[in-house]
Amino acid sequence: MNPAQPSPVSPLVSVVLPAWNAAHTLGDALQSLLDQTPAPGAPLPDFEVIVVDDGSTDSSHTLLEHWRSGHLLGNRLRPLYLPHGGIVSALNAGLSAARGTFVARMDADDTAHPQRLSRQAAHLFNNPQTDLSATCVTFGGDRQMAHGFAHFVDWQNSLISHEQISRARFRDTPVCHPSVMFRRQCVDKWGAYRDGDFAEDWEIWLRWLHHGAAMDKLPQQMLVWNDAPSRATRADRRYAREACDRLRAIWLTSWLKENNPFHPYVWVVGGGRVARQRLAPLWQQGVVPAAYVDIDPHKIGNRVQGIAVVGRAALPPPGQCCILNALTAHGAAEEASRWLTETGHHPGQFLIV
Repeated sequence: MNPAQPSPVSPLVSVVLPAWNAAHTLGDALQSLLDQTPAPGAPLPDFEVIVVDDGSTDSSHTLLEHWRSGHLLGNRLRPLYLPHGGIVSALNAGLSAARGTFVARMDADDTAHPQRLSRQAAHLFNNPQTDLSATCVTFGGDRQMAHGFAHFVDWQNSLISHEQISRARFRDTPVCHPSVMFRRQCVDKWGAYRDGDFAEDWEIWLRWLHHGAAMDKLPQQMLVWNDAPSRATRADRRYAREACDRLRAIWLTSWLKENNPFHPYVWVVGGGRVARQRLAPLWQQGVVPAAYVDIDPHKIGNRVQGIAVVGRAALPPPGQCCILNALTAHGAAEEASRWLTETGHHPGQFLIV
């Protein structure tokens, strides 16, 4: 590891940007950081860019040295050159090298809006109770070819407040990882990235939220999140559905033990095969489905592995059960959430999973 000689004055923001064989996109990512400008009422913070080259075998090293020797980013650019060890070791090396009070994330195939750093730094500076500031993002791909991922981006962009992020965190990762900026002390309090059979970003947000982290999101789209064919969520088994289901089960069980007065029993809105498969690891953790709630008359009255499938009228009154909204079809979970709210179930009494 051989970072560039840092400035003797610590910056306010450290941008941690891991890169592996990303020479074809890294220049655009760096240019977007070079082009950072103040936002109205928000000065541009002093920042450094820590590019963690994770053992690249393409021309990434040459590109980084060109940027560093050419002073395109001045003394802000601090490349780290590591043997290839994967995303988690690269991220944690970047965190260890970061000197900023705030840490911003970015990936080598994404580009930042010119006001991103100024807006997020001002957000954290002006809201001391906020631990992590994310932003909405622009989907950088073909919506026809990648409609599933585009819908996921739209879903993430709909979660703005801490309450929305917290309640939806068991459905999927509620913030776009390369869009976040967080306080360095979060790592000191709740730990860095962990390596394992799970998505490292979803795991760290679940862990931090479990321990009380406050997260919210700027409504502006401050990052272009590009949908590359080599994106880890496509290629890495840790992002496969089965791995996500196991991760969800671990942290959801912990939440239910602390917050469900009817533990281990839950009522599940959604009795379809996909919902049952997603929640199967939760039952292995000792949580017990009291019933599956469905609207399909062909399913109501059946039993699935001994668990009754009932209609919506059979759901206990508000305050007398814990509800998991497990519908996965497009728009179904949102419709069920509206129905639950309209029938008196406070949003804090049901989770979207």
